Amino acid sequence: MSTAINATFRTFKAIASIGLLSLSACSSNIKSDKPSTIDTAIAVTITTPATDQQQALNVSGQIESAQTANISTRVMGYITAIKVKVGDHVAKGSLLATISNNDILAKRAQTDAMISEAEVALKNAQEDFGRFTVLYKQQSASAKELENITQQYSSAKSRLEQAKQMKNEINATLGYTNLLAPFDGVVTQKLMDAGSMANPGMPILTVEQNGNYQVSATVPESLISQVKEGANVTIAIDAAHKMINGKVSQINQSSQFSGGQYLIKVIISDKDKAGLFAGMYANLSIPAKQSTINNQDVDQVMVPLKAIEQKGQLTGIYTIGNNNTALLRWVRLGKVKGNQVEVLSGLAPHEQFIVSADGRLFNGAAVKINR
Repeated sequence: MSTAINATFRTFKAIASIGLLSLSACSSNIKSDKPSTIDTAIAVTITTPATDQQQALNVSGQIESAQTANISTRVMGYITAIKVKVGDHVAKGSLLATISNNDILAKRAQTDAMISEAEVALKNAQEDFGRFTVLYKQQSASAKELENITQQYSSAKSRLEQAKQMKNEINATLGYTNLLAPFDGVVTQKLMDAGSMANPGMPILTVEQNGNYQVSATVPESLISQVKEGANVTIAIDAAHKMINGKVSQINQSSQFSGGQYLIKVIISDKDKAGLFAGMYANLSIPAKQSTINNQDVDQVMVPLKAIEQKGQLTGIYTIGNNNTALLRWVRLGKVKGNQVEVLSGLAPHEQFIVSADGRLFNGAAVKINR
């Protein structure tokens, strides 16, 4: 009996030990599989919107060469050859194109013959004048005869001079059949091809001067009085991702043919011209007096373009919500000025927003603010 009891006790003890081990293992697994309740917060940088306190005029323009020439001819004729193509760099005086000139060459040959004839006539008239002068002194010729010979001599000289001037005119016309580069530059447009009929004043090529760039823009008549020659201008070129400085070099004094818009020119310095090309669009910010700008611009809310989130057709910006979480706020945008954009609604002038993050943000993500 005692032996049976001992055996039963040992069996129960073994079962209890196995149960405890299993429970311990389960407890260990539960503890290791339990997720951490502390999420890793995303480090973010916050700021407040910028307001347009400097009261600047903002207009759009286009970069152009400081000197541009449309190459055309003053004579009508077929284009026999075009020596350049778009993109070619040309030196001042180099040949760009030629116009047919056979008719002009024929006229020059006729003029050469007229000059030869006039020279012979002048030589004979000069000899007659010399003889009659001697005869008149010897009283062998009358004064009337000497006068007639003198007139003939003068007429011969005039006809020779006339023929020479006709040749000069023809040579000048002949020069118009060879189109030369007016300055060092680059060919930017080729408007006609060889074999086409060239008409006086019709552009064949366009050449732009190398390197010197300016921005051409228009300012409405209500604001042109605030633009001063020599004023410093901030130029934003989105295509080149550049923000540079310029200076107003020219203000057109008339808007008669521009619908109340005044043309201005803003020169770009040599150190800022790298990476720029004629035709690029630019946004100009010109300092102006505060009284000239609408009062609504005083509270204009500006945020960096990189802070804007695009969700299909919607645009938003991340702000800081309760418990330091990212909160996506839908906003309505206005004009773009350089690398900033105007927020028309959805963000208060002094409300903080996230300008950059060390990770990918999402609505409700835990964040920690960089100090």
